[in-house]
Amino acid sequence: MAAAVVCGLWAVPGCRAPGGTADAGAGIAAAMDAQVRAWNNGDIGGFMEAYADSACFITAKERTCGKALVTARYEKAYPDRAAMGRLEFTRLEVVPAGAGNAWCTGSWRLVRQGDTLSGGFSLLWRRMPEGWRILRDHTY
Repeated sequence: MAAAVVCGLWAVPGCRAPGGTADAGAGIAAAMDAQVRAWNNGDIGGFMEAYADSACFITAKERTCGKALVTARYEKAYPDRAAMGRLEFTRLEVVPAGAGNAWCTGSWRLVRQGDTLSGGFSLLWRRMPEGWRILRDHTY
């Protein structure tokens, strides 16, 4: 994950809230903006605030469930600021998924001194009393 421009409340072309999901879209975009700020400040704990306690992180190789285990996974994979690089989310699209739920798809890019990583994601979000939280993170 990486770089500098973030989808802030639908400011990026292609970042839209179809089907009357403006409230969900705005809440999710704000949470993702906060994630990027936390990541780029070297704050994995702050990045993880967007995750529900029961969240699962799913890749082609593994499935990690539970916020504490997902946090530990990030801390192991990104042990310092150099490994964390600069994160960017782009091409965000929010699609409703029933009452109080939404899918957000998009792209991520992580720029580091020696390399740049990138890919896509689909996140299942749920509106909870504390705000929008990620239940499922499919990153590829």
